[in-house]
Amino acid sequence: MADTEGAAVPGRLLITRARADGGAWVVTPVGEVDLDGSAHLRDILLSCLADAPGTVVDLGGVTFMDSSGINALITAHQAAREHGTWLRLAAPQEAVSRVIQLVGVDTLIPCHPTLQEALAA
Repeated sequence: MADTEGAAVPGRLLITRARADGGAWVVTPVGEVDLDGSAHLRDILLSCLADAPGTVVDLGGVTFMDSSGINALITAHQAAREHGTWLRLAAPQEAVSRVIQLVGVDTLIPCHPTLQEALAA
C-alpha cells in the first residue's frame, strides 16, 4: 500500500510512503529537498515512528538536498532512537551522497546503496 503524501513543493518535491514486508515504512521523496519541502519530509518521517519497527528513506529520486533536508533527517533519526525504532537511508544519488558524507550524516544514520539492503540490514 502506498500513500501519496502530496506535493510538498508542487513541481519540485513529491513524497510517498508505503509499508514494506515486516512493517517498516519506506518514505520516498522525489525531487529537491530544500527549505521549502524539508519540513514536510520531517513531518512525514516523524509520523512513521508510532507504528513501525523502523523507516527507510529511499533517496534514489532526490536530485538535490540542502542543510534543511539534512536537519530533517537528523531530527527524524533522533526521534526514532527516542521511540526505540530506527531510520536508514537508501540509494542516494551521487550529489546527495556527497552532501550526506560531507556533513557526516552517514556516520550517524546508516546509509545503504540500495533499498533492499537498507530493508534487510
